[in-house]
Amino acid sequence: MSTSTLLLVVAVVLEAVGLAVLLGLWLGSRRRVRFLRAKVAALRGERRPPRRLVPRPDEVVKAVWETAALVREKGFGGALRSSVEELAGWAQVERPDLVRMAGADGTVAILFSDIEGSTALNDQLGDKAFVRLLARHDQLVRDRVARHGGHVVKTQGDGFMVAFPTAEAAVRCAASIQRALDRGRLRGRTPVAVRIGVHQGDVVHRDNDIFGRNVAHAARVAALAEGGEVLVSGPVADALADLDDVVLDQPRAVELKGLAGEHLVAAVDWSLA
Repeated sequence: MSTSTLLLVVAVVLEAVGLAVLLGLWLGSRRRVRFLRAKVAALRGERRPPRRLVPRPDEVVKAVWETAALVREKGFGGALRSSVEELAGWAQVERPDLVRMAGADGTVAILFSDIEGSTALNDQLGDKAFVRLLARHDQLVRDRVARHGGHVVKTQGDGFMVAFPTAEAAVRCAASIQRALDRGRLRGRTPVAVRIGVHQGDVVHRDNDIFGRNVAHAARVAALAEGGEVLVSGPVADALADLDDVVLDQPRAVELKGLAGEHLVAAVDWSLA
């Protein structure tokens, strides 16, 4: 081997060793920096932030903004499928624990609601005003649910799925929501047409899927309601029969998608309930 070749080999080896040393120093320095940062945080008493149960305002705005975009993109039909329909589908798959909310007779009243005509409303108001309107709607519904002893099981877009121990509590809550929206219209606020459906059923015996059918039943009733209407199923109407201050229109027989046979529904005069 010539002298020049030997010198070249030595140079290459030394360069490789130098690169390895530099890489080791760089990795070591990174580990040292992470260690020192962790130590400084410990000395300052910093801890990992706890899990937040309540979202930050910016997160709420982001979620509402995404809802507005969804409504604008998919239109009214898409908005329905993304609220009431998706809530019902989620409930049947995830099986939320509604048993603990059941009344003494082993039944629970399920309320579904959403905003009718969201696409046109969004176009009319613009995105920013529509976001503010959705935020007010959300707060109004949650406030009335809390007042009447209900539990918000889940929300999706502008839709709510709420559980109550009795049909009376669910219907009085629904009536309260509609009256509050009506007062807002009288004060000059932008009209918001919310449709609400209520059904009551057994949620204890799950093996034969009674739970799933009753959730679907409530969602179908809500889908039949018009904006500004509270529509209840036959079992709810029966549960309200002895209440003098809850007035129902004449029940009518309807077909409910996915449920065999005909079913009774009736509209509530929410100005009295």
